Amino acid sequence: MPGGNAFVQTVPFAAVPCIGMVFDIAGSSSMVMLDPVALETTMGHGDPVIAAAGSVGSQIKVRVSGSWLIANIRSLKLVDGHEDRIAAQVDFLGEGDEEKLTGKLYNFRRGVTRYPTPGYPVYPVSTADLTQVYAADERANIEIGTVYPTPDIRAALYVDALLGKHFALLGSTGTGKSTAAALILHRICELAPQGHIVMVDPHGEYAAAFKGNGAIYDVSNLQMPYWLMNFAEHCEVFVTASGAERQIDADILAKCLLAARAKGRLGQEISKLTVDAPVPYLLSDLSNLIQLEMGKLDRAGDTAPYLRLKTKIDEIKVDPRYGFMFSGMLVADTMGAFLERIFRLPGDGKPISIIDVSGVPSEITSVVVAVLARMVFDFAIWSRGEAQRPILLVCEEAHRYIPSGQHADFSSVGRILSRIAKEGRKYGVALGLITQRPSDLAEGVLSQCGTIIAMRLNNDRDQAFVRAAMPEGARGFLDSIPALRNREAIVCGEGVAIPIRVAFDTLADDKRPASDDPVFSRLWRETGGEGEMITRTLKRWRAQGR
Repeated sequence: MPGGNAFVQTVPFAAVPCIGMVFDIAGSSSMVMLDPVALETTMGHGDPVIAAAGSVGSQIKVRVSGSWLIANIRSLKLVDGHEDRIAAQVDFLGEGDEEKLTGKLYNFRRGVTRYPTPGYPVYPVSTADLTQVYAADERANIEIGTVYPTPDIRAALYVDALLGKHFALLGSTGTGKSTAAALILHRICELAPQGHIVMVDPHGEYAAAFKGNGAIYDVSNLQMPYWLMNFAEHCEVFVTASGAERQIDADILAKCLLAARAKGRLGQEISKLTVDAPVPYLLSDLSNLIQLEMGKLDRAGDTAPYLRLKTKIDEIKVDPRYGFMFSGMLVADTMGAFLERIFRLPGDGKPISIIDVSGVPSEITSVVVAVLARMVFDFAIWSRGEAQRPILLVCEEAHRYIPSGQHADFSSVGRILSRIAKEGRKYGVALGLITQRPSDLAEGVLSQCGTIIAMRLNNDRDQAFVRAAMPEGARGFLDSIPALRNREAIVCGEGVAIPIRVAFDTLADDKRPASDDPVFSRLWRETGGEGEMITRTLKRWRAQGR
């Protein structure tokens, strides 16, 4: 390598300053030597992208056989014994053609056809280069913000790739994750006003954001018929025993449930009725059938499993908290109307359903989410051969429903969401996972997401988990995750041309979720009306309703 600052200048374009040379080539991750003096001369450049050249997260370019290779700087260090040289580890992202007269880059594409050899000069990219790199092609796309560090280059997500191969939005509490999710969904709704989106909202945040272009459902109007549950979901609600006794109770429930479904099939001819078929039945019929089975026993000691089941069913029937699902008014065959409402078929200009499960009793929240997710998946399977109506299922706080650990596969919701992650795209079901604890997700689920949108993650374990799920070329971007500002994210995968750092657009107040943190310094100065507030709160608390 030449001494001093004598880097070889082989490109005749004086407007493009050489800032170093290729030192080591090793596939996607390589090494370049940067000249601190040359970098210093770029700092006063009028182009903010060139001025930021040589910093971690910035891009450089190398000219090879009439093409420009674009690489991202992953790390920097001084070279031992050569303090006038900086070693930069880089990841090659893609290449674009070179315009012969001006040397400008155009027609950028992911992947590298031919790598440079050591000694090739290195140049900073310009705003014009990045405009070409991040320009959305003819594919359907949505704009979500600006590309760092530029003030005006737009960041786009390719909708078909984003949804066709699932996506995950990750970020610690307080980083703007909910607002980013609302922004992405608003953009999708604007692009596809006749779309079909189902969002599970565990905190009741998103109703405020989509009251203008979405259908809002909670315990007051969800009206989800209990008989939509399959056998496994019935067991999660009605079977309270554990160990060997659980299997005994489940066998009794299976026999009586099948008989109840057969009794309530509404005259429809079903040649092979199964315990999982979504056929309406009366809870009173199920309870009476259990009573009849118990009456056939010779010994009183055998009645305990029957009594456990009957007691649980009768308890749920009279509990008003379960009325949205187990009301006697929901016994009619309303499955078609339920699917029309929830899946937005047709959407009537409101393509998203917000399912607010914050008022659902915690004991059955996972079952409600399991039924919704399974309805989406089963509808996609059984409607094959019909006109395609792809559905996007978005799960906020996804780590609740697909937890890691040995018990993950024992819950209905964990099984169905894991299956959608693995097989959903074959049937036209897209999955969007939103979580603040990616390391708590079941192993393998995150790797099924083709696009990952990572906001700031404060936990080392979460950072390592996300880094392991990312493609090799995005590792340099991921190193900056702990340093991201609020409303910034690293986006990589199928939904973008190359990995990008993006600053999200600002949403209008009426389109933001109701997730703002309390301002303690202001609220703790306010006083008055506490007695009336407590009275109203206790009334709602005791009535278990809002």
